[in-house]
Amino acid sequence: MAKFGEGVLSMPQVLATAPRKLGSKLVAVVVGFTLCALAAIGLTLLLSWQLEGGAAAVNQAGSERMRAYRIAMLLSQAELPRADRQALNTAIDEEVAVFESSMRLLQTGDPGRPMFLPGNARIQADFHSLRQTWYGEMKPAIAELMTSPDPALRERLLFEYRQMTEAFVGATDRLVHAIEKNISSKTSLLRTAQLGLIWMAIIGTVALIYLMYLLVMRPVSRLEEGIQAMEAGDFDTRLPVESRDEFGVLAAAFNRMAARLKDLYRNLEAKVAEKTQSLELQNRELGMLYEVAALLNRPGTLEDLCRDFLRKLVKTLGADGGAVRLIEEKTGEIHLYLQENLSPGFARDEACLPMGECLCGEAAMQRISVVKLFSRNESPGKDRRCHREGYAAVSVFSIQFKNQVLGVFNLFFCEAREFDESERLMLEALGRNLGVAIENQRLVAREKEMAVSEERNLLAQELHDSIAQSLAFLNLQAQMLDGALRRNDLPAASAGLGQMREGIQESYDDVRELLVHFRTQFGQSDVETAVRRLLDRFGSDTGIETAFRQAGTGVALSPEIQIQALHIVQECLSNARKHSGAKKVAVELDRGPVYVFRVLDDGCGFEATEEKQGHVGLAIMRERAQRIGGRVAVESQPGAGTRITLTVPMMQEEAA
Repeated sequence: MAKFGEGVLSMPQVLATAPRKLGSKLVAVVVGFTLCALAAIGLTLLLSWQLEGGAAAVNQAGSERMRAYRIAMLLSQAELPRADRQALNTAIDEEVAVFESSMRLLQTGDPGRPMFLPGNARIQADFHSLRQTWYGEMKPAIAELMTSPDPALRERLLFEYRQMTEAFVGATDRLVHAIEKNISSKTSLLRTAQLGLIWMAIIGTVALIYLMYLLVMRPVSRLEEGIQAMEAGDFDTRLPVESRDEFGVLAAAFNRMAARLKDLYRNLEAKVAEKTQSLELQNRELGMLYEVAALLNRPGTLEDLCRDFLRKLVKTLGADGGAVRLIEEKTGEIHLYLQENLSPGFARDEACLPMGECLCGEAAMQRISVVKLFSRNESPGKDRRCHREGYAAVSVFSIQFKNQVLGVFNLFFCEAREFDESERLMLEALGRNLGVAIENQRLVAREKEMAVSEERNLLAQELHDSIAQSLAFLNLQAQMLDGALRRNDLPAASAGLGQMREGIQESYDDVRELLVHFRTQFGQSDVETAVRRLLDRFGSDTGIETAFRQAGTGVALSPEIQIQALHIVQECLSNARKHSGAKKVAVELDRGPVYVFRVLDDGCGFEATEEKQGHVGLAIMRERAQRIGGRVAVESQPGAGTRITLTVPMMQEEAA
């Protein structure tokens, strides 16, 4: 394995001297081998094609010998009677035509069969001699023999034709022997080509294997050895860059990587320690964020949240003291809400700060974070009470909610304490989380106030529609009783006293019903059970017959919606008791995407136009229905009873 600097080119040198061409080398080798193989295969195919054509030419020439003898045989039958002479001439003409057609085929060849004469000069000369013999001697002799009327002349001409035929057949044999000799030489050449193809395949395969070893296998093996040496911890290992292809670039890259790893290994312990410290710091920050977020999400008062938040920061960051200050919205003053480990005098002096005064006021006004380090030789300023208190460092971080500064929190240190960027970002994020928690506490308080206010308004309306009207009636009856007594009208006084007794009883019933109404706990059971309890208590208190029907299924009502719906049902039952004179009251409940409550009675009923003047609590019921997104509908006719329907949608789409 080569060491660094021994015949090794650097990465820039390799890239600058030559392009990557390993692929082109492999392609050139494969293409060259393929071309040689194709050339050898093409040569064998050409030789085999020529051999096949020569063999067909031998057969064709042999057929010419047979036809020459047949023509001579037919000519020897020229002494037949005249009737048969015509058929004989026709047969001779047909044989001559076939003979000449075969002669032309030998001359032109037939690539489709294939069939052709070899291009050898001797073979071509022999064939030319045959053609001359046929067209120059034999064919004219046949024509003269067929047309001569003299028997003696025909006999002599037939004898001469037979000699021509023997000479022609001998020349044809020489042509066939020449073709066969040519075929034999080409067969030997074909065998030689096939043996050469075999040797070329063997040599080419060996050459390909060797080239693949040189170009691919050896560089890969060296690279593998280098990697194994690197795994064993030998970072001085280097690869020789012997080529200017991709493996040369890879070897140079490996050498650079080895040098880089060697440098990294030398500094590994320091970097691991640095990364470990960084991870520990990040984990501490994340842990602190999670813990503070959990503290702020716990139920409790605003004071508990702020105190737990401050104590956590003081303990985690090693501060000697801390404070949470909140801004008064009306005056803009910054009040010390609570503190940790501050002296009583310092806490008293810092109880209230104007906006813009001291570090806290400046940070709150400018909405920035401030970390102040005090020099030992620096004289305390009149507005730097924390410096006079003996603290060497103080930090101020704002408490924000949606870009609104709700206050600031401080951390005090007796020794100089710097905050890096990550700690500043963490403390600013904690300030925003505290701002969200403070705002949530305020929203919860406002929501409770609103709920109490709304319930008081409903209670006032209930009192107005029941007890207040009854007391007004009793006041009027008392005045009438006083007048009757002054007039000594005892019957009128007795009647007025009876009416007052009835009014007092009705007021007592109203007060008792209101007490039961506002002390009843809903939301702890399902709505069906709650309605049944209402009806059972209503029936036992009034003696009125009750019935309940429930149909359908649906998602359970939320506690708030259930409470308001049951109050409306309770108000309907109260109106039925006080105003309808009903003997039977029924409640129907249909569950589904929309909850429907129906309260039906068989009482006296009333005109629908009397709703605004009647004291039946309809305004209260409608206000409760609006709070849960529902609506109340009243159907009534005098003498036909009353049906009040409450519709409560489970989703906003249904409400629309």
